[in-house]
Amino acid sequence: MTGGRATGWQGELLDLEAYLERIGFDGERTPTLGTLRELVRAHVTALRFENIDAVLGVPIPLDVPAVQDKLVRGGRGGYCYEHAALFAAALERLGFGFTALAGRVTLGSQRITPATHALLLAEVPGDDRRWLCDVGFGAGPLEPLELADGARSEAGGWRHRLERRPGEFGVDQWWLHQDGPDGWVDRHSFTLTPQYPIDFVGGSHYVGTHPRSPFTRRLLAQRFDAGRHQMLDAAVWTTTLPDGTRTERTVAPGELGKVLREEFGIVVDEETVARLADTLQPAA
Repeated sequence: MTGGRATGWQGELLDLEAYLERIGFDGERTPTLGTLRELVRAHVTALRFENIDAVLGVPIPLDVPAVQDKLVRGGRGGYCYEHAALFAAALERLGFGFTALAGRVTLGSQRITPATHALLLAEVPGDDRRWLCDVGFGAGPLEPLELADGARSEAGGWRHRLERRPGEFGVDQWWLHQDGPDGWVDRHSFTLTPQYPIDFVGGSHYVGTHPRSPFTRRLLAQRFDAGRHQMLDAAVWTTTLPDGTRTERTVAPGELGKVLREEFGIVVDEETVARLADTLQPAA
């Protein structure tokens, strides 16, 4: 039973009221499919993806008290491991079974990438189906996807689909695809090998500290909802609509704090903004 694997995710340390208020969730608190759908949508639209701490060399702990201080009480976002750790604690508190998984972000690339994306596979009591909850990527989906070959989501006009492929040694690979301005692209692949909190710590350490990790080299921030997806990649601010329409502009260092606060909903102090702005300047 995968629900047994949920132990160790520190759900008992989560301030559930504060978390639900932060994401704007006011639905039923029973472990049903309807609750899971509302919870995923609320989380991915209210909490931002950002890697500010990794860029600035600030440690990124994954224990629930630290993650909720940052994402729930601190007005910040985080990257996939932080989102998944927080969502796992909420699932545990609300009575869902779940298994943590690791994915390889591909985005159409043919090379083998490290398994450094955190995902959760949720179970609803009394229902044999399993549901992929990808709350930490920064670009949806807006709802859980049933773990089934060909499963699709078009929530909010954003199109995603799952594909199962035979893998080595009889281990199936699952691929999440998303549709965008350039058509369908494979976003990441994963297997159903369970991950545990210590695995997330190891993956996060690489993502947040390794000099070859893209998260340590440039600022990344995302805001996603039913109407648009915004991405800040270093100084390039891109807005994409569900129909594929895309606009792009460059953010000057002097306006970075305002853009993060007003457009992305990420609250950081002036000293942090100044340090981030320095990373946007071209090298001398």
